[in-house]
Amino acid sequence: MMRLVFTLLMLMMFGITPVVSQSPSGGSVETETDPVILAKLEQWKDLKFGLLMHWGTYSQWGIVESWSLCSEDEDWCRRKIKNYADYCRDYTRLITTFNPVKFDPGKWAEAARYAGMKYVIFTTKHHDGFCMFDTKLTDYRITSDNCPFHSNPRANVTKEIFNAFRAQGFWTGAYFSKPDWHCNDYWAEEWATPNRNVNYSIKKYPQRWQKYCDFTFNQIHELVSEYGKVDILWLDGGWVDPKNDQDINMPKIADMARSFQRDLLIVDRTVTGKYENYRTPEQEIPDKLLEYPWETCMTMASSWSYVPGDIYKPANKIIHMLVDIVCKGGNYLLNIGPSPEGVWADSAYARLREIGDWMKVNGEAIYRSRPVAPYKSGKICFTSGPDGALYAIYLAGQDELVMPAAIIVNGLDVPAGARVTMLGSKIRLNWKEEQGTGFRISIPDSLQKNPPCRHAWTFRITKNAVGN
Repeated sequence: MMRLVFTLLMLMMFGITPVVSQSPSGGSVETETDPVILAKLEQWKDLKFGLLMHWGTYSQWGIVESWSLCSEDEDWCRRKIKNYADYCRDYTRLITTFNPVKFDPGKWAEAARYAGMKYVIFTTKHHDGFCMFDTKLTDYRITSDNCPFHSNPRANVTKEIFNAFRAQGFWTGAYFSKPDWHCNDYWAEEWATPNRNVNYSIKKYPQRWQKYCDFTFNQIHELVSEYGKVDILWLDGGWVDPKNDQDINMPKIADMARSFQRDLLIVDRTVTGKYENYRTPEQEIPDKLLEYPWETCMTMASSWSYVPGDIYKPANKIIHMLVDIVCKGGNYLLNIGPSPEGVWADSAYARLREIGDWMKVNGEAIYRSRPVAPYKSGKICFTSGPDGALYAIYLAGQDELVMPAAIIVNGLDVPAGARVTMLGSKIRLNWKEEQGTGFRISIPDSLQKNPPCRHAWTFRITKNAVGN
């Protein structure tokens, strides 16, 4: 509360209208009233940057995760062979050759921590139903005798990943697919599988659907009760939804999960309502501020899952996306797909190193920040810190290695006597008002030629009385 009051006072002194809170709208969390969950959600907003990993047997073929099993005719999940039955059989047999002997979650955690990531979401089970944890409810799992990796001491990869990342101070989250295309009580072998949905009439076979609900409930029970502290339950497959006549009883699941993990955030993706504590726009950044908690999930390369020779986004682009997301009040969940051997591409490590170098200089404008109007103006994004400081982050071009002699900041009315500095530099910068536009920051020659970082430069603005 003291932090909030101080921030408000500082912003009012600058004549700026702050975004005090991101009140839920449109159904995201308007029915969530539990103060423990709401407090945890505020803590989650402080984290800003997370890691998502899609990994499973499909990595051996270098294909899109799970979706080639679906009979829907889409270019992005089209099969390389025409016979659907043969394809499904061969896909299922990938369990017999999955052996990621180079799996080293500690190396991943160290690299992610250096990059400034604060939480991890791991695919414990995707739509294909293959479990990357030691479930007792199906043999279609990485610890099954059918999988050559089962005898490895690290075979329960979900537990290994969670432990390794917790050791580096991360929050942990379990991605879990509500639909399970391998389960005979979702895609029943008696009927064809025309699309992603359950392939029988639930109204006609309610007992079978109840068996599937029990299966789902019990697998989530395993994850929240046997894998240590879990902060986020990230549920995918939003078509499994009462509005689509596929009700898996989320109130029962949530009550059970929070009996083990009291402050668990639940993300029932795209369903909206009480059990979608925050929203997750996929592969896109909203054009404007969103008034509810949200997180952009996006691939670092082109694919969610491993593809040989995939092209990774430049660090400059990733950093700009992070800043753009944060200035609009969101978090950035960046995905890396491990290989069949259990390693990340060298390009992924290189990007994380560059991001980390930038975060070490500019992190105070990112972590624990909140958006502030006008949020973004041209190449400049704005955030506010918990101490009331304002940040103007200039997005430098990929090859923009020398700072301009002056940077014009539009949209902020800075009172006389305000102190402007640049993160990574101790030089106090001169500035002056620009009639009708904002203010101009003058950059000394020494700083122009030797900026403290690449990709984006952050200016800290405070009242002189409290500046440093």
